[in-house]
Amino acid sequence: MPKTQSLLNNWQKMKLAEIAQDIRQSYSPTRTEKKPYVGLEHIEQQTLQLSEVGRSDETQSAKKIFKAGDILFGTLRPYFRKVTRPKFDGVCSTDIAVIRPTQKGDGNFLKYFIANQDFIDYASNISGGTRMPRANWKTLKERVWQLPELNEQRIIGDVLSTYDNLIENNTKRIKILEEIAQAIYKEWFVYFRFPRLRRGFGGQAGHEKAKSRSERSSATGIKMVDSKTEFSKIPEGWGVGKLSDLATITMGQSPSSDFYNEIGDGSPFHQGVTNFGFRFPVTNTFSTEGTRKAVAGDILFSVRAPVGRINVADRNMIIGRGLAALKSASGYQSFLLYNLKHLFQTEDLIGGGAIFASVTKDDLSNFPVIIPDIKMIEKFESIVRSIDQMILSISNELSVLRNSRDSLLPKLVGGEVGVKNL
Repeated sequence: MPKTQSLLNNWQKMKLAEIAQDIRQSYSPTRTEKKPYVGLEHIEQQTLQLSEVGRSDETQSAKKIFKAGDILFGTLRPYFRKVTRPKFDGVCSTDIAVIRPTQKGDGNFLKYFIANQDFIDYASNISGGTRMPRANWKTLKERVWQLPELNEQRIIGDVLSTYDNLIENNTKRIKILEEIAQAIYKEWFVYFRFPRLRRGFGGQAGHEKAKSRSERSSATGIKMVDSKTEFSKIPEGWGVGKLSDLATITMGQSPSSDFYNEIGDGSPFHQGVTNFGFRFPVTNTFSTEGTRKAVAGDILFSVRAPVGRINVADRNMIIGRGLAALKSASGYQSFLLYNLKHLFQTEDLIGGGAIFASVTKDDLSNFPVIIPDIKMIEKFESIVRSIDQMILSISNELSVLRNSRDSLLPKLVGGEVGVKNL
């Protein structure tokens, strides 16, 4: 008897509803109550991680309540495999199923069972709707599967969660490194508390927390001059220009969908923020044709709603009409990245606070920016580029961990490998 069949013979046939229940506790957002909010846009495709967390007071429509340890499963276009298990209480989009284990189910096992490609494929196949396919939990819960008893579920869940704990720790390292880089950028180029360089450049940094530009001048001891622009006073020796003075901009153009595939033929293809992660995009789609490309290290900037969301290309890729690729005109890519992250802190806002559903190449090219003294940019780049290289190295480690987890996951939850053999 095949080993797999031997293992499955010890498992029970049962409906998913016996180990999992759908929680439908509704919540109406208010402006006065701030709860963590998870939308589909906050759950990364494939990785089982959150890219970020929103706030309930910034939403309007009805939501669902979830508790720490619940599994969140994106039922809209389930093939995106948007699955995660938050460690905090909050509210989520109604396009997300809130799944809680029953007394017969283990939370960790249930998360990986739902993330298993067999389940994702089934959820996709029974989804209703052509343009916006949506999985129905009432149908999903009635499907009969072969499942292990509770103790074995726990062991399987613990084995796979070991990978996710390492992934979570490395993700935290990336976020801390990025926070450090952004803090340096703000100190130097927003608060003007930058180190003294050669004679004629910069000034002695102060210790006072400066808020307005005039306060910054007195706090840092740096000579400020009127830029005669919307930026008012800036350090002497600095200038004001356009984004095109700092970067070359390539606007995306989508090839025909006839050239798309998911088996790795051609080059990675991205045409919007759907696959954006915290720092780098997750690649699911490839294209054998495409003329507009980003190279590894280019900044990916969303030019369609939500305008201004930013990722970094971790490899060469084809970009579609929802993205632009930006490269520093003078080789200072780290400075350009954190400059853009500061300028576009709020999505859809560009220039004077105006709200844009999309932006053109001219809009981006003409966006006003402060241009610091080149010596200051070089100094920043010499410090922060090494931080960005560390982030890329850790991200590569994350990819290895995710691939290892996703290779083992179907074998464990499908009964192909027994936990005693690990």
